[in-house]
Amino acid sequence: MPRPQKFRNVCIPPKMKGFKPFGMARCATQPIVLQYDEYESIKLVNYESLSQDEAAERMHVSRPTLTRIYNSALFKISKAFVEGKSIVIDGGTIKFDADWYKCKKCFKVVKDSDKTIQCTGCHHFDTVEPLEILK
Repeated sequence: MPRPQKFRNVCIPPKMKGFKPFGMARCATQPIVLQYDEYESIKLVNYESLSQDEAAERMHVSRPTLTRIYNSALFKISKAFVEGKSIVIDGGTIKFDADWYKCKKCFKVVKDSDKTIQCTGCHHFDTVEPLEILK
């Protein structure tokens, strides 16, 4: 029986649920599922320009594990580009350091620090809703 997977830390959830190619209907092809930990590895290594050692530390995994997660993410993104498939970000063995909320108007993702219902991005009231990542 394999050892249970450790939770991978995701600092900030993505604003979007995925991407789709221009000029193709979303239902025309089966989407490729990019897990949240794969998204986080791409964000840390490519977007934030961290070394794989630093990214692994932030995600609370070993460096070889981060490399496997990162390579899996690159393969899935490449496959989606080449085959014209949409990408859906969902699933994985992850945990967040706080409760997150998304604004319905500007889609800014905000941390639940003071339980306010005002968006810090567009400053509108009653627009912030809980982000249901794991459902």
